Amino acid sequence: MREALGGLTVRGRAFLAAGITAIVCAVLLGQPALTRVGVLVVALPLATALLIGRSRYRLALVRTVAPQLVTAGQPARVTLALTNEGRTPSGVLLLEDHVPYVLGTRPRFVLDGIGHGWRRQITYQVRSDVRGRFEIGPMTVRVSDPFGLVELGRAFRMTLPLVVTPRTTALPPIPLGGGWTGSGDNRPRAFASGSAEDVTVREYRQGDDLRRVHWRSSARLGELMVRREEQPWQSRATVLLDNRASAHRGKGVASSLEAAVAAAASVAVHLSQRGFQVRLVTASGEDHTADAGQWHLRDSDLNVRPLLEALAVVQLAEGTAIDTSWLGEQAQGGLTVAVLGAVDTGDRPALRRIVHHTASALAVAVDVEAWSGSRSETGGAAAFLGSSGWRAAALGPRDRLESVWEELGRSGARSPSAARAVGVAEGVGR
Repeated sequence: MREALGGLTVRGRAFLAAGITAIVCAVLLGQPALTRVGVLVVALPLATALLIGRSRYRLALVRTVAPQLVTAGQPARVTLALTNEGRTPSGVLLLEDHVPYVLGTRPRFVLDGIGHGWRRQITYQVRSDVRGRFEIGPMTVRVSDPFGLVELGRAFRMTLPLVVTPRTTALPPIPLGGGWTGSGDNRPRAFASGSAEDVTVREYRQGDDLRRVHWRSSARLGELMVRREEQPWQSRATVLLDNRASAHRGKGVASSLEAAVAAAASVAVHLSQRGFQVRLVTASGEDHTADAGQWHLRDSDLNVRPLLEALAVVQLAEGTAIDTSWLGEQAQGGLTVAVLGAVDTGDRPALRRIVHHTASALAVAVDVEAWSGSRSETGGAAAFLGSSGWRAAALGPRDRLESVWEELGRSGARSPSAARAVGVAEGVGR
């Protein structure tokens, strides 16, 4: 009853105040008829509060979001299935589902009253132009009487996530370097002589099945060799996203970070579609790939989904240096595609180390000064990266990512052997 009295609306409190005033005036003026009117006015909100407070309606809610992973700008459908599992019919129901403001206005529904076994399904759409992970819910239910005197609130605790990934751009195929990884070496071992089956063997490693030992090659080479057949091989690539706060300019969707995230997402999808096993690392050294450090074979969609989910929530990080600790988690080789913000001479050691540990290094240099509205020397960052051994191209606010990607393909591949010899390699045009 106390909760019901606390749920009196402005109208209900006005009725209560008017009834008490009428009773007091009737006593002072000696008007018994006015007393009966005052009692009736006071009793109406009190009786309504007692009736609603003692009602035991039981609402069940099932919420579904389809799909739960969408690209920015694409809608998702939210379905609410409501059921009254109680035996007491309810009054007017006011439903409001809580959604973040970036997904649109909060949906509100009015139900005139429901009885036992009542069911209803409600559907609405949400859409966001901003990437991120958002919680849909909880839903609040307010029960009101037909006169609007009392209103009680209830809330469902259940929420469901909606992940909005960055927009991606279809990229054209370009020549890409990179290594191959599997349960064997990064590249086949070459033999000076022997039969054609020699190329299908490698050195024995601890844990290899002895039934795969190739005795003929072992006897000829003087060391234990095992067969390579049935070994899965997969080209691998690392996408490095520069998310340092000091390397980006601008705010919101117009910032250089958002351009870098969209470019990283496009590159990850493109490489996955070309058969690469892709992982995502940030400038702070975080590896956002599922089963970090392990290059398992999987379907391309399953490969890129965790990357897109990670890119949906990546934020600016403190720190001024590019962390390269992730290089120690993989064998030397492979393809690295970096999407970088502002770089300077202090970043050169880290950039050279990445070049030294990869078979091919490509970079998309985001022109952060142009995103902040300042004039910058076009291609300055790309030239700096080129002097550090990278194949680089600049991305400005008005540049098309597919054109920048094609420019990377035209820039030519560097010489891995020269880079490992001196730590720096100049880009060689094809």
